[in-house]
Amino acid sequence: MKYFFTLLFGILLLSSCNKQEEKKPVAKKEVPAKTESKEFEMYEMSEMAALMEQMYVDNQRLKERIKNGDTIGKFPSHFLEIHKSAMTDESENDAFFKKQAEIFINSQKLIYEDPKNAKEHFNAGVSACLACHQVKCAGPIPRIKKLFIE
Repeated sequence: MKYFFTLLFGILLLSSCNKQEEKKPVAKKEVPAKTESKEFEMYEMSEMAALMEQMYVDNQRLKERIKNGDTIGKFPSHFLEIHKSAMTDESENDAFFKKQAEIFINSQKLIYEDPKNAKEHFNAGVSACLACHQVKCAGPIPRIKKLFIE
C-alpha cells in the first residue's frame, strides 16, 4: 500500500509540473466583400470549331496509320461539312477561307486516292491548315504543327 501511495504521489507531482502554454488570440483576417458577382457561362463550340476538333482527331489517327504503313481506309465524308458549318464569327467565312478549305479537302482526298504518296498529301493538308490559321485564328497552330509527318 505504501508503494501505491508513493506512486500516486509521484504521478500527481509530475503531472502538476507540466507547463501550460497560454493561448494567444489569433487576429482574424478580413476578407474583402465581393462587389460584383459573375455568373459562370458555359463555352459552347461553334459547328466549325467542333468539326475542326473532329478533323484533328481523325488526322492524328490517319498520321499513325500512314507512319505504320497500315491501310488508309475511306475519305471521311464529314470533312466536307467545312463548307457549310457555322463559324463563331461568320465574317471569317470569306474567299480566303473557302480557298484554303478547298486546298485542304483536295489534299485529304488525295491521301485516299494515292496512298503511295500519302505522307506528302497528308503534309500538304496540314500545310493548308497552317496557312489558313496563320491568317484567321492562330490559337491552334502549335497543335496543328504536331500533325506533320517527318
